[in-house]
Amino acid sequence: MAVELRDHVTLKQEALDNGWILYSKDPATKIATITFNRPDKQNAMNIGMRQLYGEFIHKANVDDDVKVLVIRGEGNNFGAGGDLPEQAEMLSESSGDVSLLPEFGIDDPTVKYPPKNSFRFIHSLVDQYAKAPAGNRSLQEFKKISILETKGYCYGWHFYQAADVDLIVSSDDTLFGHPSFRYVGWAPRLWQWAETMGVRKFMEMLFTGRPFTAAEMYEIGFVNSVVPRDKLEEETMKYARACATSRPVDTVQVQKTFLEVFKQHKGEYMGSLVSAWVEGMLPAVREDKGMDDVVLGDEVFKERGLNNVVKDVDMLYPPEWRLAHSNRKKP
Repeated sequence: MAVELRDHVTLKQEALDNGWILYSKDPATKIATITFNRPDKQNAMNIGMRQLYGEFIHKANVDDDVKVLVIRGEGNNFGAGGDLPEQAEMLSESSGDVSLLPEFGIDDPTVKYPPKNSFRFIHSLVDQYAKAPAGNRSLQEFKKISILETKGYCYGWHFYQAADVDLIVSSDDTLFGHPSFRYVGWAPRLWQWAETMGVRKFMEMLFTGRPFTAAEMYEIGFVNSVVPRDKLEEETMKYARACATSRPVDTVQVQKTFLEVFKQHKGEYMGSLVSAWVEGMLPAVREDKGMDDVVLGDEVFKERGLNNVVKDVDMLYPPEWRLAHSNRKKP
């Protein structure tokens, strides 16, 4: 029996009603702000939030009152990635077929989504993540200046944004990375991370699964500025005001068009499609014999529990390589 998700309109309305993602602008300064406002969930992004995010960026891209877009998170963290519990039925073996049509903005009950035993089941979804409206690589098509303000955790989906944004201002306690490198082995922005981090350092993150500190990311040129947490907002606004004061918006659009052409010459969108093809191979990947690998599925979501699995795996790493700030303090 297929498991049906709620329609995408309901999911977006829920995100709006709960204020999980906020948008504001100041026409006087031409600075707009997107705020992830789900601090009790470490700003985890669900379907509705991601699609709203894509819409907000699209709106800011057209709006003549906007020249600079600041993206930030409420609470202690910028964000810890996607809402994995929302994906539990998709990843669990015992859940049967699942309709992922809300991810595509399709609510038509006559449209049949491919079954779980097909290549298209996962690949269609991750290929959709290469499209701006899906809310994963929306910043690549943004013709204004974008600035990320990071703190605490910048993991998973939020780390995608760090790969795509123009400038990053970070608190000194920020950790960058993707838990997927430990549990799956890849993620949608592989190509762009390799470009922005440098291949050698990105391979280190990919193969070890360890997060990098703000200081490490500054050293390799991924982050523009690192400041103490209490100076973060001030530093971000310093960058935003300087960008808003510089050349006119038309000039910015010329600059960003040049940079977009440069990125496409380097293969950014092709990399998105290649990453989606790689992710579509997930069902064909088998565990090594004799290894206690964690596979996202029933064991994680319905038996041991997601939090328990993440904590247990994290403690297998050296303290300075653990994902959780709290685990880094333990022997």
